Amino acid sequence: MLEVLPKTWAYKCMRLTGIGKKLPMNYTISVSYNCPSRCKTCNIWKKKADDLTLEEWEKVADSLGKSPYWITFSGGEPFMRPDIVELVTMFYKKCAPKIINIPTNGILWQNIVKKAPQIAQNCPNAEIVINLSLDQWGVKHEQIRGVPKNWELSMKAWRGLKEAKKKMKLKNLTLGIHTVISNFNVKDFPEFHKKLLTLKPDSYITEIAEERVELDTKGTGITPNYEDYSRAIDSLLEDMEKMFKEKKYKGVAKVAAAFRIQYYENVKKWLLEKRQVIPCFAGWASAQISPDGKVWECCIEATVLGDLRKNNYDFKKIWFDKKAQEIRKRIKNNGCSCPLANASYTNMLHHTPTLIKAGLKVLGR
Repeated sequence: MLEVLPKTWAYKCMRLTGIGKKLPMNYTISVSYNCPSRCKTCNIWKKKADDLTLEEWEKVADSLGKSPYWITFSGGEPFMRPDIVELVTMFYKKCAPKIINIPTNGILWQNIVKKAPQIAQNCPNAEIVINLSLDQWGVKHEQIRGVPKNWELSMKAWRGLKEAKKKMKLKNLTLGIHTVISNFNVKDFPEFHKKLLTLKPDSYITEIAEERVELDTKGTGITPNYEDYSRAIDSLLEDMEKMFKEKKYKGVAKVAAAFRIQYYENVKKWLLEKRQVIPCFAGWASAQISPDGKVWECCIEATVLGDLRKNNYDFKKIWFDKKAQEIRKRIKNNGCSCPLANASYTNMLHHTPTLIKAGLKVLGR
């Protein structure tokens, strides 16, 4: 993570002056809207798209070059895509990202257990993060996710992945758990998150439920209020602070935990103030591409900056066009705000006070 810090100066200068042309370092690539889940916090499964083919994605990857440091392959459910191994491997070979993140609901457990290790083997110089989405424990998780036996299937995926990682000695495979904190689980979070930690994930992250254009959740009221969220996240922060004092975080995990603490504190501030708590670099350092090739600044507003199919799959042409410049101007002028985790971690790398706080935490001060 620290190796990207020198690159942040270019994005800072671009945001400040409007001068310069540099592609993002953080991409979210939505490979399909198809999903077997019926979550209370997401309606993406209702959406339809003419997904880009592997050959089309290859043209996009050529356009991105070596700019990506971090790529998230999202959905829908990424492992519903038959060519997910080939797709991720192709981006790895052409773009050489250091971090590849793939969230999954765990339902297609046999597919996941087979293909995730293949991806790790095919991308040896990247950290492959498989984040299993768990929003409660047991049957309560299934009530939120809307699929009977979701918990049982997720546990099969979890055990299978842990076994494969050990058996195949996949040092670049990180197995994480991801929880969306919403109005459906916020009051139970202090209790069930401790149970989730007994599964011994390599990493545990949470994200607050948001009303997103991408997820078709605008106006659904899924986002917790400040009081409920604070009580929930403070229970996790307490656990994390204890782990810092007991020196249980090591190496990269220690740095990541320090940034997560800052992110959770920023979310609380956002719930109170509903403004950009720190400057947003979506549109400069981070971007998202929809399954059918639409380029967005992020998935919250999902403003279509351009269509890759209509622009010969040339990401640069869209990213440096007039419309993208207009969206960047709106973001810079605080025309929007959100606590989107994927963009927030990139934003924090550009924010000196956050870097100082995280650095002091890592140093134990």
